Amino acid sequence: MTTEPVSRRIAGIAATLGPALQFFTTSAWAHHQGDPGVADFALGNPHEMPLPAFANALKHWSAPQNKDWFAYTNSEPTSQALVAQTLRERYSVAFEAQDIFMTNGAFAAIAAALAAIVDPGDQVIFISPPWFFYEALIVSAGAQAVRVSADSLTFDLDLDAIAAAITERTRAIIINSPNNPTGRIYPPETLKQLATVLSTASERNGRPIYLLSDEAYSRIIFDDRHFDSPTAFYPYALLLYTYGKTLLTPGQRMGFIALPPSMPDRERLRPALFLAQLVTGYAFPNALLQHALPDLEGLSIDIAHLQRKRDRLTAALRAMGYWVNLPEGTFYLLARSPIADDQVFTEILAEQNVFVLPGAIVELPGYFRISLTANDEMIERALPGFQIALQRASSEEAL
Repeated sequence: MTTEPVSRRIAGIAATLGPALQFFTTSAWAHHQGDPGVADFALGNPHEMPLPAFANALKHWSAPQNKDWFAYTNSEPTSQALVAQTLRERYSVAFEAQDIFMTNGAFAAIAAALAAIVDPGDQVIFISPPWFFYEALIVSAGAQAVRVSADSLTFDLDLDAIAAAITERTRAIIINSPNNPTGRIYPPETLKQLATVLSTASERNGRPIYLLSDEAYSRIIFDDRHFDSPTAFYPYALLLYTYGKTLLTPGQRMGFIALPPSMPDRERLRPALFLAQLVTGYAFPNALLQHALPDLEGLSIDIAHLQRKRDRLTAALRAMGYWVNLPEGTFYLLARSPIADDQVFTEILAEQNVFVLPGAIVELPGYFRISLTANDEMIERALPGFQIALQRASSEEAL
């Protein structure tokens, strides 16, 4: 029996996910996640009980108020109005309810946005290191993924490289700020220059290059920094968001696509996005989550506690001798592997029951990513393992 994928399209998607698929299916983490005593920093999963207010909201709104309470739903008008109001307050921009498209998370928001704007043969730029599903989503939409590396020292956008990557076939660029995995918040000066690059290229091409602004971590900001949405600087921009990060409920999927009032193509995009959501597996949040949104919109995990965990891990790992990047947002730390092969080093860590994400999965060989969603006890329990793994790797490297 053949083991080849049924379709070439799926084979192409699988090719973009090689290291990730291997990690998720065959690594030590894949075989031992959930085992008692492990310290699991690999993914942004919760390691503490959910927010009580989140559970209470679902319980409250699960009681049906009419016969259509759990009927087919798409973007509920009450949800659209609430999101538009929240965005107006956060960004002082006059978002309108009709320009809010409720989705089942940012994953679906990206897929639907791409389905609405790209045609086969179009090119979509994404920034490396990326969230590891960007390339797969672009390929799935029938477009060609074009990788542009961020600045290797600052992890900021490399504007010259972006400009050089744009061709007459370029239809979109995906920007993620704060960035997963680096934690970088792109500053206003960079975003203004990016807008100039995209506007110039759009005029030259005779059609707009859309900016997909993945803002999944925009409410997880450290050190009282200010977050500027890329949509504030460029008119052809779509804001994509998920509540799963701020609420730390990745399995309860709800997010949205928002078209700012500056978007010239709003009237054309509204029906396109609705249709794209329909054919992207009915990519709307379930009815219960939308009913509960008034109680969920203002909830958040403890960002100050998250920052304290960031500082504790950063200080401890640096004291051991690790190089660790200090993130400005998100809930991840990026550390440099003490040996060149980060996948080998993550297996050495796994022998100490410490699981992290190899940098190769996010196109950063020689690094590894640590999730700060771990609880305090797990962090303290893992520190000796980090120390032992570093000593072992250093001694083996010296041989």
